[in-house]
Formats: sequence, C-alpha cells, structure tokens
Amino acid sequence: MRLSRMLTAVEAHAEGEPGRVITGGMPHLPGNSVFEKMQWMQSNHDEVRTLMLQEPRGHPALCCNVLVPPSHPEADAGFIIMEQMEYPPMSGSNTICVTTVLLETGIIPMMEPVTELTLEAPAGLIRVRADCKDGKVTRVTFRNVPAFAVHLDRTIEVPGLGKTKVDVAWGGMFFVLADADSLGISLSPDNGREIVCLSEAIRHAAVEQLPVAHPDNPAITGPTITNLWGAAISPSTHGRGAITISTGGFAPSHPNEASGILDRSPCGTGTCAKMAVLHARGLLDIGQDYINAGPMGTTFTGRIEEITQVGPYPAIVPSLSGQGWIYGTSNWTLDPTDPFQTGFTIGDMW
Repeated sequence: MRLSRMLTAVEAHAEGEPGRVITGGMPHLPGNSVFEKMQWMQSNHDEVRTLMLQEPRGHPALCCNVLVPPSHPEADAGFIIMEQMEYPPMSGSNTICVTTVLLETGIIPMMEPVTELTLEAPAGLIRVRADCKDGKVTRVTFRNVPAFAVHLDRTIEVPGLGKTKVDVAWGGMFFVLADADSLGISLSPDNGREIVCLSEAIRHAAVEQLPVAHPDNPAITGPTITNLWGAAISPSTHGRGAITISTGGFAPSHPNEASGILDRSPCGTGTCAKMAVLHARGLLDIGQDYINAGPMGTTFTGRIEEITQVGPYPAIVPSLSGQGWIYGTSNWTLDPTDPFQTGFTIGDMW
C-alpha cells in the first residue's frame, strides 16, 4: 500500500451531531494561539478539512476537530473546529465531543466522579467540567465565551420571503436568528429541506444587510449561520431550534436550491446566542436554566453564569451542558494516485 497521508481519528457525536476528532497524522501548525494556528491551517492545509469532511471520507452533516498543542499556559489541550464551509471559532457540540475523546481515550487522565480541564479553542479559553463514572463521560459542562446580541428586531429584505424580522447574536459564532412560527415554518426534522432553504436565504440577506465583526477580534465576521427558533415542544424544555450549516452556496434568484444541512444537535453556540437575545429582552436572568431541544428532541442545557461587557455590547457568560458518545475509531488514508486528493461534492447531497 502506498500512502501519502494517514490521519487517525476518533468518531464521536454530541446529542446526535457528529464531531470527528483527529488525534494523529497532522502536519505542524505554527502560531502563538490556537486562533493563529487555525488561520495558518486555513491558509496552508485546508485540504485536510475538505479531505475529512467531503466525500468519500465525509458527508454533509459531519463536523471535524483537530487536537493541537495549546498556546495558553492554563490550557490542557487545544482544538481547531472544521465545518463544511468555515472554521468556527467555537462550537458546543464539538467541545463536548473533544472532551469525551480526550478523557475516554486517556489522552488526558480521567478523574472520577469529576474531571476539570481547560481547552483552548480559537475563540479563547473554555473551562470544562466532565462528570465521569466507570470510565465514561456522562455529562460535559463548559463555560463558554461571552455571548451578546448585536441586533434585535431588525428588518431585512429576503429573496422569496420579503421583509423579515431577525436578530443577530454571538454565541461563539455569529448567528442570524428568526422566529419560525412567525414565518409559518415547522421545525420538524421531516421539514428539513424547507428549513435549510429558508435559513440560507435569511443568512445570505443578513450578511449583505447586517454584517458584523467581533469587537475583540475583527477577523471574526458574520453572520455565518442561521438559527430558526420556536416554542418549547414539551414541559421539560424551554425552546426549540433548527440550525442550518451551509454546505455550498446560495443563489438569490433560486432560493429553493440552497445547499445546507441541519445541525443534528440543539447546537451549543446557537443555544448561547439565543440566551443572549432572551437576556437582552429581559426574558432570561442569571442562574436560570434554558433547556433547548434540537430537531430530534435531544437537548442542551444552558445557564447564564454572570453578566459582562464585550466592546459596546452588554453580554452574558453562559455555561452549556450535554453528553457525547464515541462510536468508532478510524485510520483515514490517501493514496498518491487517488484522483480525489481533497475530496469531492456532488449536487444530489450538497
């Protein structure tokens, strides 16, 4: 067998969202922070992202993470997050997958009943508490980066939809949020195609009409992702969300042909962005839980830990908790004669 590359990974999911974790085979990524390492990878080794996320080794719903040495002295490990169209600064489901893999494979020693660790994401330091029993991580709770609302109740013009009221908020990524009920769209997973097309139309319009940048890091811009939210569907939850991750492109003249994929989980950063909006409206206070359900009914639990300020924006410091599961290990190889050196996409799925 002739190989030009071999990548070792652990396959995991957090409340349904797959988050592959690469544990070996990566080239050296220079940088004085994980954010700089992410930027260097994006400029010099983006083929790893497409190789791992596109066919034949990946699929549209897959996320991927690279374990890297941390740069911050307080961090136990670093990780770079990769999605189909971007390198998110932060991701809740991927944080849960990474923590589960680090502890259950022994990369970081597990302490029962609780292991505390600090991860360095591109967005900054993430303090993590992992509840553990019999070698299994049964719950991951982390203190996210501050979340804040940038725009509330702004009206944008959306192709095929007309005037639409939206919010824009940061929860570790920049989200454009819209009320699904007011748009007349069901958030049932069976309605995934309509959700995706509508969400991509809203995101595309928001990027043009409400562009945003993070006040502490202007290189982080958006909105890059859409959060359609709805009312709770059970007495045990407080809300429901459907997050669309873009997988290709959007043509304003053909909004029904947008390509994207529903987050299978409730989305950690999306939940934090929603909590920031709720707090800005006076509907969620410090210490209150916010249990958010995803398309399949799985949940993440968020909580406002404290209030802070990010640039000109009042902000919250949210925590989020959920569970992850390992479902396999893998060695991914690349033959130098393989015609698809960086993976491929086809329009039937992408």
